[in-house]
Amino acid sequence: MQSMQRENQTNLRSTATGVEVNKVLRNTYALLSATLLFSGVMAGVSMINQWAHPGLMITLIGYFGLLFLAGRFRNSGLGIVFVFALTGFMGLTLGPIISLYLTSLPNGGQIVMTAMGGTGVIFIGLSAYALTTGKDFSFLGGMLFTGILVAFLFGLCAIIFSIPALSMAVSAMFVLLMSALILYQTSQIINGGERNYIMATVTLYVAIYNLFLSLLQLLGIFSSD
Repeated sequence: MQSMQRENQTNLRSTATGVEVNKVLRNTYALLSATLLFSGVMAGVSMINQWAHPGLMITLIGYFGLLFLAGRFRNSGLGIVFVFALTGFMGLTLGPIISLYLTSLPNGGQIVMTAMGGTGVIFIGLSAYALTTGKDFSFLGGMLFTGILVAFLFGLCAIIFSIPALSMAVSAMFVLLMSALILYQTSQIINGGERNYIMATVTLYVAIYNLFLSLLQLLGIFSSD
């Protein structure tokens, strides 16, 4: 009798966990879709108005500041506000970059569309793989943290000292790191490691944003003289 009760309790916990995972997954993709659309609109507004890029320092302050606030209020409705503030701000910084490619390269439009398509294919492919296989990629956590930190520092050096070869290497590193981050975060959601859809959305958005920028830079380098 006790064995049957324990089995029933285990089944109930498994069912409850499955329902919660599906809820987090559904909310994450809904919010991610909305933020990507909002970010795209803000990038378009920036391009139409020909706004200049705010610069590295303001971009970093805005990014890390809004990222902190989104995490700080992740358990309240205010967290969603800061998620949209973050993605909208990043969209504004993306507009001038896209405009630069469109105006400075004869095939700039093709490069932008290819980078966008490549980002979509990579994200959908990796997400589908993680969802269908159910594999646990939590072992990537430590390596991702270290790799992203190293790539970020190298990226700053490439910008400050204007080293094109290092910049290209950093972009290639970020393509791999952001691809791994998509696998990791999706795995965290489906395996119960991430229960907050706001933080899951922010992580996936950052991965998509950096993946697109890295592909854009690599395609621009290889297609230019």
